[in-house]
Amino acid sequence: MTDRRLKILLLLSVFAIATCGLIYELIAGTLASYLLGDSVTQFSTVIGTYLFAMGIGSYLSGHIRRNEVAVFIQVEMLVGMVGGCSAALLFLLFGQVDSFRVLLYALVTVVGTLVGLEIPLLLRILKDRLEFRELVAQVFTFDYVGALLASLLFPLILVPRLGLARSGFLFGAVNVGVALATLHLLREHVPRPRALAGAGWLLLAGLAVGFGASDRLLAWSEKSAYVDPVIFARTTPYQRIVLTREANDLRLYLNGNLQFSSRDEYRYHEALVHPGLARLRAPRTALVLGGGDGLAVRELLKYPSLEHITLVDLDPAMTRLFATQELLRRINDSSLLSPRVTVINEDAFTWLKGNTNQFDYLVADFPDPSNFSIGKLYTTAFYARVRAAMRPGSAFVVQCTSPWVARKSFWCVDATLRASGFVTEPYHLYVPSFGEWGFILASLAPLPQSYHFPPGLKFLDEASVQDLYHFPPDMGPVMVEANHLNNQMLVRYFEEEWAHYVH
Repeated sequence: MTDRRLKILLLLSVFAIATCGLIYELIAGTLASYLLGDSVTQFSTVIGTYLFAMGIGSYLSGHIRRNEVAVFIQVEMLVGMVGGCSAALLFLLFGQVDSFRVLLYALVTVVGTLVGLEIPLLLRILKDRLEFRELVAQVFTFDYVGALLASLLFPLILVPRLGLARSGFLFGAVNVGVALATLHLLREHVPRPRALAGAGWLLLAGLAVGFGASDRLLAWSEKSAYVDPVIFARTTPYQRIVLTREANDLRLYLNGNLQFSSRDEYRYHEALVHPGLARLRAPRTALVLGGGDGLAVRELLKYPSLEHITLVDLDPAMTRLFATQELLRRINDSSLLSPRVTVINEDAFTWLKGNTNQFDYLVADFPDPSNFSIGKLYTTAFYARVRAAMRPGSAFVVQCTSPWVARKSFWCVDATLRASGFVTEPYHLYVPSFGEWGFILASLAPLPQSYHFPPGLKFLDEASVQDLYHFPPDMGPVMVEANHLNNQMLVRYFEEEWAHYVH
């Protein structure tokens, strides 16, 4: 093989390992956000730890005095094995270990250290084949282009098409492939090449098995993580959807967080919809933001005066599942198939910006503000867009997490709504699956105090609704800042309070 061809193949190796290295970093950051709560803190600490570990790897490379080619091949195999299995391993052990963060950062450190060894070793392998100026320029060019490719592939193709575990196994195989290609090219510089080749092919086979068995591995991990049997699990570009069932109790989890239990969800959804809507006179249009399970829409459809309901939910897999699966349609009364309902799959923040319609009643049934992408849906900027979509005399209700567990978070939402010009009526109730849960009814002017509930409600009536507005001293108002797009104080309050409660 000519030196020119060898140089090209080795530089392509730089491109491949740079792509793999960033993929592992993104997998770790995304997993931390899925399992521990997506936030700037999670991504910053994972990336910072990873880069620090790469620095350790670069430093350690200076202590390798001989057999650089053999060491490089071994490092590539180790990166492929540890990095390739990292996502599956973290999913499998999430529900099994007490100190998951220790495991996560230990794995990030190991992978980062190995990745930090790669480029310095490859530079030394190439130093006799390229002039120093050309060597540095070309190696770092291929390195940065590989990083760009990884940053585009990860959100656009890998996560939506393959998921995290399969993506890990795939790029682990790429690292092992680089090791085997280098061994083939520079065989004469490697002691015991047959043993290394055998180990490489064995690793490649193992990663291929892992790639093929990813769904079964995740299903097994979820069976151990959830108390009830898992009957459905799917990773979408936006979240991990899991359904469990035990006897007559069906539960929905998004990214591991319980969204509802079929035994008592009626309490939550009746409290979400009716305390505000039952006080409006002949409402004709409604807007639901979030709530892709169709349960809030089910409650809205109990009002004959409502001619049209628009549901805006980000995840098409979610609305499709709850519109087509028979068991789920029985829970939401096939609400998403009603001719009075239009389903739009779009980000609510973006959709409201382009919306020109106005509505009589608006429902925000978003997940809790555990990260900044959701936290933006609880900001003054978002509520300004909501105001523009409200008719005179209309009302808007927001689910606001637990005022007992996350007291500051709850009253932060209230402060944010008031800072946005709304008249607010906070209220709460007990939902057995969740404990105390809170909502805030917001309007542009005070609402009438008379209620006209539709027939067939299981929980609310004119007597019980009055109790919802009373807050005992341990859940009462506290001094908090409003949540603005540029500070996202709500996410900080939420992480602080729920982390303290969970741990």
